[in-house]
Amino acid sequence: MVEIGEIPDELVRAQIGFNGAEGRAFIDGLPARAAAFLERWRLRRTGPVMHGMTALVLPVERADGSAAVLKLVAVDEESAGEPVALRAWGGGGSVLLLEHDAETGTLLLERLDAGRDLAGLARRDARAAVAVIGELLARLTPVAAPAGLRGLGEVAAGLLAGVPKALARLADERDRRLLRYCAAAVAEVAGEPGDRLLHWDLHYGNVLAGGREPWLAIDPKPLAGDPGFELLPAMVNNFRVEDVLWRFDLLTEAAALDRGRARAWTLGRVLQNCLWDVESGERRLDGSQLAVAELLIKG
Repeated sequence: MVEIGEIPDELVRAQIGFNGAEGRAFIDGLPARAAAFLERWRLRRTGPVMHGMTALVLPVERADGSAAVLKLVAVDEESAGEPVALRAWGGGGSVLLLEHDAETGTLLLERLDAGRDLAGLARRDARAAVAVIGELLARLTPVAAPAGLRGLGEVAAGLLAGVPKALARLADERDRRLLRYCAAAVAEVAGEPGDRLLHWDLHYGNVLAGGREPWLAIDPKPLAGDPGFELLPAMVNNFRVEDVLWRFDLLTEAAALDRGRARAWTLGRVLQNCLWDVESGERRLDGSQLAVAELLIKG
């Protein structure tokens, strides 16, 4: 069972702040939902709650004694494809999906070590951490995207459509120039968006230590598209300007990507982040995003 008092304030604020009444209903329904799935899947709770911005996670033990986690999700456009992606990967580089309830989006997943994500390795050895991301991309992105997932072509079209309004809101000519360049790079490749299964959010916090394998990806927000769209999170984790180009080189080599297409789609990811910032009220672009764009343009 989960008590309302156990639900972390950060999750409550995020759900109500982003989703209003629907978010409040999700929070209010968590105790009953947890109880229902603990019973349905014959689970015994074994530890304190964990959470992200869209899910409450309970460490549990299955009837056979194996460890797992029960993930109670507020399903949105980005997370709706998670079970589809996890089934397609079948544990090859990703956490294993054990059970899924289509009506609520509830997941039962292989238990990984939540206390050991890739950020810990990165603090000791940034190159080793980026290499792990590259190895995971080399395993995840060769898989063809199952039918029905969001497509990068649709995402790219939406990005290009949002550029004129963003340009009008930006206060600095350098920012406007770089936004135009990123948009032009995306326009060149948008007609061939790709059909691989993308994680989309493969940063250090979404790679956990496992028992079955040393490192496994969690929490995909899957897309069907070009693997070049996957690189930016690992390029800006613990951001340092001097790391940008060697990280890009390492990732593209590990995943055997065409550098020109990877460069264009990475600029597309920069464009996506910049448009989000402008939509939230920013009139200047984030310095790390600008630095990545400038270095890739020059390099």
